Amino acid sequence: MIVSLPSRLLVRSTLIHSSGTLAATPDSLSAPTTHPTVKENRLAKEASPYLRQHAKNPVNWFPWGNEAFDKAHRENKPILLSIGYSTCHWCHVMERESFESDAIAEILNEHFVAIKLDREERPDIDKVYMTAYQMMTGENGGWPLNVFLTPKLEPFYGGTYFPPENRGGRVGFDSVLEQLHEAWTEKHGKVVDSAAALKQHILEQSAGNSAGSEIPESITLDRAAIMLMENADTLEGGWGAGPKFPMPSHLSFLLRAWQCSEDERLLNFVEMTAEKMANGGIRDQLSGAFHRYAVDGKWLVPHFEIMLYDQAQLLDVYLDLYQVTRKACHAQIAQEICDFTIAQMQTSQGAFHCAEDAQSEGKEGKFFCWTTQELRELLSAEEFATASSYFGLTDKGNFYDHSDPEALENQNVLSVVKDEQWLNASPERTAHVESSITKMKQARGQRVRPASDEKVLASWNGMMIGAMERAAVVLGKQEYAKAAERAHQFIVETLWDGKKLAHRWHHSGIDHSAQAESYLLFLQATRRRYELTLDPKLLELAVHLAESSIKEFYDPDHGGFFESAVSDDVIVRLKGDYDGAMPTASSIAVMEFLKLAEITGRNDFAEVANMTFKAHAESLSQTPSSLTGMLAALDFYHSKKQRLVVTNGSNGIEHFSAAIHNGYRPHLTVMGNQGPVASFESGLKSQNDSPTAYLCEGESCSPPSNLPQNLFA
Repeated sequence: MIVSLPSRLLVRSTLIHSSGTLAATPDSLSAPTTHPTVKENRLAKEASPYLRQHAKNPVNWFPWGNEAFDKAHRENKPILLSIGYSTCHWCHVMERESFESDAIAEILNEHFVAIKLDREERPDIDKVYMTAYQMMTGENGGWPLNVFLTPKLEPFYGGTYFPPENRGGRVGFDSVLEQLHEAWTEKHGKVVDSAAALKQHILEQSAGNSAGSEIPESITLDRAAIMLMENADTLEGGWGAGPKFPMPSHLSFLLRAWQCSEDERLLNFVEMTAEKMANGGIRDQLSGAFHRYAVDGKWLVPHFEIMLYDQAQLLDVYLDLYQVTRKACHAQIAQEICDFTIAQMQTSQGAFHCAEDAQSEGKEGKFFCWTTQELRELLSAEEFATASSYFGLTDKGNFYDHSDPEALENQNVLSVVKDEQWLNASPERTAHVESSITKMKQARGQRVRPASDEKVLASWNGMMIGAMERAAVVLGKQEYAKAAERAHQFIVETLWDGKKLAHRWHHSGIDHSAQAESYLLFLQATRRRYELTLDPKLLELAVHLAESSIKEFYDPDHGGFFESAVSDDVIVRLKGDYDGAMPTASSIAVMEFLKLAEITGRNDFAEVANMTFKAHAESLSQTPSSLTGMLAALDFYHSKKQRLVVTNGSNGIEHFSAAIHNGYRPHLTVMGNQGPVASFESGLKSQNDSPTAYLCEGESCSPPSNLPQNLFA
């Protein structure tokens, strides 16, 4: 069921190419004009860089909150809720075209209450209105997300990017505003009724509102792997023809499916995708960081923003591949991700900031791209010839920003188009590529870097902390463990008060909104650090975080985890049903509670995990590939689990570390004999006054061992 709206209010618009069915109105706007002396609006005082980017718009913006809500009620005006984030390319475009326009600002300021929201600060609010948009239009959605609400915060119309005027058959933002104002005044009752009906529809259709009777069987895992491979791009890797996203949760699940099935096609596909991404323009070939996604099907031209959550999840994928294949190339990519993250995204206080912008000096990709003219002047003739062949450089270039009316020309995104055999055919080629890269790094160091989004999110830090600590052990890099420890300590000391975890820190203040992703991903980081260090204080913290997560977000009636806590500004509490760029709260939670149940022996933790599976049983049965993060937990649930107890704490885990991490062991849980562990583990003692390992698999256990080489023999 899709709620019926007045015919003139229907629109379908996509992330980039919007196609409107609103009735066309005469063009009322020329090119956007900005007010030369506009004063800063309320957003100037906000912590979010995204909101501050709009501080000099002529639009009378409000941040999300009671001041805006009260105004909408008092004046009976609809709300424009415009959601984005600081490194969002099309958010920048829409600001330049529409929100800097005096003509559009005049319409908004007179007839609407305009609210700007950073999706990274309030992912729970973003989830509600993205779900509403998807139900209204049948589209996947994207950012900027522009949703129109009643004063009760109920949505009645939405779109993503709009051009400022009717253009090329697409509805213009000026037409949208004029017609919605007309509908609000002339068909007010119908609009309000349709909004209330849509809210009810969202509530009825939200995932996990009724629990299944059984946990999905292991056949679900097989079906999901088949579905993923049926839709896979077996020539270029990944999924879809473009835009193409890395989808790390898909890749991680397929590695688990490969281990279970021994189907080499699965491993080959994951490795091919990883190699295509690593060689493509989606990866910055000079720093090793990954951009958010590629606009094409060959991973060549990215949107250039760099997100912390992508680095964290892809770091885990390349560490997995290194453990499976022992190929140095995968370890090298993982190392470069870590080095970039520490150098460019770790703050002086120790935490990791959110993102780096796609733009510098107002131009998409300017920091990352090159013209052949620049490189001819920078490199020797031999270096230029070799680098041009290796990176696929042309005089015309391979990137042009069609959204920019004054786009830079002849821009080249670096991508590796020659294989190792070509590169290693002569020592001169390797030397020329290496010297060219060194010179390009030095020259790029003189450019204006893209702006950083300096927010610190407990959730995204949790992702990176766990992956970074693991990289330290797998790659033998102690500096990575120190980086992870510093970030973890910052979150504990700054955002955790012993009972509640704040979502966001910024030097201007703390956002105390309770977000499930922060609780659960920081729980994940803490549990992962415990398994890698066996520090009992980390296990104690993990237990506290788990208990707080249950209190704030768990649905005791139907199972599963809501994305938001109870709050007056959340009209519907939702449970996620898709593991995309970020996993859902339930997908994170089910693995963490299974793991904690193994370590602590607590049946209540196991029951939370089981009920979460049941809450999402219908989705897992009908569209299993939509929840690949949860499928990883289901694989763990059905596996012949390995449980390793190591005595002597940190000294013991260091003694056995190389043996534990020289292979791919997704079904292994490591624990010590101190802290809130199960009674059986706490009773195990060292043998021969040395660190001792007790390994059990399924229902059988090996004799205790002091020798790492015997551990998995």
